[in-house]
Amino acid sequence: MNDPRNKHAKKSSKTFAIDGISPSGGSRNRPADLDFRRASSYQPERPNRLDDFNKKEGLQPLSSESVIEIPSRPRPVRTSHHSHKRRRFGLFRRGQDKSVLDGAGRRRPLSKKKKILRGLAIAFLILLLIVGFLFAKGYINLRKILPGGGGAAALQENVDPTKLRGEGDGRVNILMLGRGGEGHEGADLTDTLILVSIDPIEKQAALVSIPRDLYVKVPEHGSMKINSVFYAGKAAALERYSKQTDETRKQAEQAGLSLIKGTVEKTLGIPIHYNAMVDFTGFKQAIDTVGGININAPTAVRESLRIDGKTYLLDVKPGPQQMDGFKALAYSRSRYTSARGDFDRSERQRLIIIALKEKVLSLGTFSNPSKISQLLGNFGNHIQTDFSVQDLSRLYDIGKEVGGNNITSIGLVDPPHDYLTTSNIGGLSVVIPKAGVGNYAEIQSYIRNTLKDSFLKNENATVMVLNGTNTPGLATARAEELKSYGYNVTAVDNAPTKDYTKTVLVDLRSGQKKYTKRYLEQRLKLTAVGSLPDANIQPGIADFVIIVGSDSKVAQ
Repeated sequence: MNDPRNKHAKKSSKTFAIDGISPSGGSRNRPADLDFRRASSYQPERPNRLDDFNKKEGLQPLSSESVIEIPSRPRPVRTSHHSHKRRRFGLFRRGQDKSVLDGAGRRRPLSKKKKILRGLAIAFLILLLIVGFLFAKGYINLRKILPGGGGAAALQENVDPTKLRGEGDGRVNILMLGRGGEGHEGADLTDTLILVSIDPIEKQAALVSIPRDLYVKVPEHGSMKINSVFYAGKAAALERYSKQTDETRKQAEQAGLSLIKGTVEKTLGIPIHYNAMVDFTGFKQAIDTVGGININAPTAVRESLRIDGKTYLLDVKPGPQQMDGFKALAYSRSRYTSARGDFDRSERQRLIIIALKEKVLSLGTFSNPSKISQLLGNFGNHIQTDFSVQDLSRLYDIGKEVGGNNITSIGLVDPPHDYLTTSNIGGLSVVIPKAGVGNYAEIQSYIRNTLKDSFLKNENATVMVLNGTNTPGLATARAEELKSYGYNVTAVDNAPTKDYTKTVLVDLRSGQKKYTKRYLEQRLKLTAVGSLPDANIQPGIADFVIIVGSDSKVAQ
């Protein structure tokens, strides 16, 4: 038989839409899901009771002999836990007086002050839940997008010289790659390659565009266009796996990134500390999330493009204008109607990156949890990086101090530094150095000196190079090598004697110029001494003296 005292309260749930974001998947322009559900299921406890288990079940009529005992004083009114809960939170049925019961069972109205306090408490609780959710979601997305793996000693303050692996570590070099992504033709071809180099001491930055058709030699893969290197590394890795899973595909992409990173290092002659690769979808969504970008178009661009399966007519007039993600993508991809083709496209890509950086900083994106959540949610699986959360935070702090006037754009085909030309190899249209296929010496020297190591530039140590052997040209060759890395070589001469079997490095400043000392020790593979081995050597203004021995091997 049903017990009339055992009634279950209905379960209830409410969904709150915050800032126009619905919990059913979001909107096209607001993909972040904020779904706070509050569900309660209440079943009142059965009161403790003593029964006569010998009685028959059911309701028993009172006999004429039944006695009803009337208590001498009124019993306190018993209220269910459920109704108490409703009163405690100020939730009453329609038409019910908003009051509480005193000890005698009489209703006592809430004071205005208590009502306000309760309302503020509930509002504050909801606010805490919202902020907590945004930070939690942002942190999870951050850990997904920023797994770490890269590293730049120059991001630290008061850098320990022993952390520096070689010249170039005084800057932060980031390789930015753009690919079509899933659903696009040539999904894994990185048609956009831009090196972002940051000087954290002088608070300056430079963007170097790498032509997608640059013909490079890739270890174990032969020679190819540089935009195919990532694809080659990824495909080779996938072939090694008997079964493709999300994990193996992720590892294959890391192999592709590692290969393109190493190829750019060898081609430009500088270290690459981080990489970041984004596809077309992530590119568009990132720009739309920050409300578009503002650029000053130097020339008109009019071209019909096929994007996302649709024909789009790009018509850009010279001058300042705003672009949404779709238009910015079309602007960065157009090249067929430009006078210099791919080289003009590279310049437009650099403009877009600078504009996006300015917009992100102007909005204070990284100090706003809602914007972080939206931006990272939009990126999703459309971006691959090897930044850590701490690295990006530090870069953000540095980036705020790098003004637009301190960002330079570097091209490899702009006179007087026009080192590249077009060619045809085996029917393939490619870009090669003017010095010859595979000869990147001039380009490397130009890049190293233009993007001079921050510590070398700051210390500006003077170096004298002497030939301590009978082999002519050794000191000159060593001096040219050092100059290509940005060293300030002030003198090249012969040593007073020619019997040096081992190269000697002399530090005449007792370690004051510690970064230059560290770099020279690593390059020469020896430890500096504090005094000259020959009193006849006149160092003049030199901070360091290198006496080249017969063991010298000059290599760039």
